[in-house]
Amino acid sequence: MVTLRINGEKHTIDVAPDMPLLWAIRDIIGLTGTKYGCGKGLCGSCKVLLDNSPVQSCVIPVSAAIGKNILTIEGTSENLQLLQESWVTLNVPQCGFCQPGQLIAATALLDKNENPTDKDIEEAMIGNICRCGTYQRIKKAIHKTVELKNQHS
Repeated sequence: MVTLRINGEKHTIDVAPDMPLLWAIRDIIGLTGTKYGCGKGLCGSCKVLLDNSPVQSCVIPVSAAIGKNILTIEGTSENLQLLQESWVTLNVPQCGFCQPGQLIAATALLDKNENPTDKDIEEAMIGNICRCGTYQRIKKAIHKTVELKNQHS
């Protein structure tokens, strides 16, 4: 039995410690917003925040997440909420499959850098592949989120 803290809630589950965190999140706990893409940590669709750092949950074992805070796309944070608002306003997604990972990566970026440059955004988003090519809309949405945050301050 292991206990994971996901989106502020504790979940005690009976899984092997080497099970990929993604499977525990999706298949055992039932939070299906985090997506399975490549299974090799290359595409970013399975990205979650583990103690505020973005990780590919398909290659992280459950044992590495014990005692840490996990934030998935179903969770809430100020930056994640504002990013979601910008994503909708600017109609960022096309097929939408990669967007949970994109949003989590963007959240991690804004948690560390309140006013990122285009280069900062490009570097932070490198590990996330969008087959539809929405990269420019993603960048605009991140800049829009910065504007929203500045309006709320």
